[in-house]
Amino acid sequence: MIYFDNSATTKPYPEVLQSFHQVADTYYGNPSSIHRFGSDSERLLNQSKKQAAQLLSIDPEEIIFTSGGTEGNNLAIKGIALQHQNRGKHIITSSIEHPSVLEACKALEGLGFEVTYLQVNEEGIIDLSDLEKSIREDTILISIMHVNNELGSIQPIQQIGKIANRYPKLYFHVDYVQGLGKVPLDFHKNNIDLCTMSSHKIHGLKGTGILFVKKNTSLFPLLHGGSQEAFYRAGTENLPGIVSMVKALRMTLEHQRSHLATLQKMHEKIRVSLEEMSGVIVNTPENAAPHILNFSLPGFKPEVVIHALGEQGVFISTKSACSSKDADESAILIACGANHERASSALRISLSYFNTNKEVDSFLRTFRNVIDQLSEVMG
Repeated sequence: MIYFDNSATTKPYPEVLQSFHQVADTYYGNPSSIHRFGSDSERLLNQSKKQAAQLLSIDPEEIIFTSGGTEGNNLAIKGIALQHQNRGKHIITSSIEHPSVLEACKALEGLGFEVTYLQVNEEGIIDLSDLEKSIREDTILISIMHVNNELGSIQPIQQIGKIANRYPKLYFHVDYVQGLGKVPLDFHKNNIDLCTMSSHKIHGLKGTGILFVKKNTSLFPLLHGGSQEAFYRAGTENLPGIVSMVKALRMTLEHQRSHLATLQKMHEKIRVSLEEMSGVIVNTPENAAPHILNFSLPGFKPEVVIHALGEQGVFISTKSACSSKDADESAILIACGANHERASSALRISLSYFNTNKEVDSFLRTFRNVIDQLSEVMG
């Protein structure tokens, strides 16, 4: 099997599964309980928070453990909006954000907030002058993703952070779900106030995540109840998931240091081969993230290609997993100026540090054969 759909989800490290089982079996006491069994769990929870903070170069108090990217994005966006609506009700985001950002913004529009959706160029990048022009007296939040989940485009986070930092009332949120472990990002140097991360994109388990909340940033909680996670997220902590996520984070960042160049070479090899194939249009820009490659096959239905590859044990995807069952057309590519034919025939390859050059060669051979066979059937 060749698995090239790592932006949808990744295979958990064996060590992560082992950690989850060990903690679930041994530290099942509630961290909020006052007996020694609960104190042992609380100690492990605090230790995990310290380790995660060290890995991310932030303070433990700036970490909120969540259930993943969707919750993190919703807590950041709705939390800022509801907490600071007395300052203003204007939010700025882009037209190519993840559905968990776009839908959160749409929900806030229903509550009387106003949202500016910045357009992007053909590479999926916002215009910084458009951003500056969009900032108003009542703007309270800018939410821009770091790496686009379909194209791999990297937004100019450093420049956006500098612009946002000039407005004391304004908060800057970054969706870092696709960039974590692939494209380094310093939260403090880039003036980021809130940053979303997800475990299952870095070989951790589904249902766990981290939201970085910069010191002195206040949020309106989405969940009310107990005092867990500094009152920002009530509910008994998922300790096995948290411990295993921190292990996945450590291992992935180690792979980033040692194997990033190899990942980039595999990405480039696939890109060059696809560009040489007749009828293939590569959509991912040159200076993109090293693991995502989006391309179109005008005249072919993506699901037909995906199923044909799947029969050969090769798994790629079309669009984001969170929107792949929606209409065929990619809203991201349409926003980038692509025509309907190109936007409705897009496919996405997404690599991980588990993938190999041998798999790349095998994929390219299989892909060529599948396209030739489909062309004959259609011809």
